[in-house]
Amino acid sequence: MNQTIKIAAIVPAAGVGSRMQVGYPKQYLKVAGKTILEHTLAKLGELSELCKIAVVVSDNDEYFCELALSEQRIMRVSGGKERADSVLNGLHALSEVQPDWVLVHDAARPLVLADDIRTLINECVRNDEGGILAAKVKDTIKRGNTHSLETVPREQLWQALTPQLFPYKNLKEALEQALSKGVLITDEASAMEWARQPVKLVSGRSDNIKITTPEDYDLACFLLAKQQESKSND
Repeated sequence: MNQTIKIAAIVPAAGVGSRMQVGYPKQYLKVAGKTILEHTLAKLGELSELCKIAVVVSDNDEYFCELALSEQRIMRVSGGKERADSVLNGLHALSEVQPDWVLVHDAARPLVLADDIRTLINECVRNDEGGILAAKVKDTIKRGNTHSLETVPREQLWQALTPQLFPYKNLKEALEQALSKGVLITDEASAMEWARQPVKLVSGRSDNIKITTPEDYDLACFLLAKQQESKSND
């Protein structure tokens, strides 16, 4: 990869995680002695390719300053009303760095592997188009509310993961325009799709789960323990 290319990261972490029902933001739940957010930032910290890591948290967040973070590339940014607003705040904060590309990763995905992120970076930069880590849907998918109306063909279905990587200026412009028009933005890829920009699907590990419910948390505890065990045996 061209070493002159500047890549920054944004970690939106301003949500309250109400579905976890713990009374504080889910990214501060402890797993294997560290918070979920610390695990996530440690994974990003393995990437020398990143020039800056913007962590977007609520102005009322009283937990972030208590984290033992030694990573010098981390900067704190004020969060917005919704995820898309927080990401846009992160993009504005990174204007002083002027990165060529920006990598957006969920705070609650601590299981991502650095190798998968590097694959995403290499694929996108080589092809000069944005992309996301994604996993092919393996289950049979039904459409319906209380009753199944049909079985949806899964051959072209992917589960969107993060990180998602896009050219900095293109993502900033897409988010600004989409939000100004009231478009529903669920992830960065949806903004780029709306702007008719390419979104490459890069296959990633399906155990790169997002911790949203207590069941996710239990699974993440198990998987992180396995990851750490594997790393210590290397």
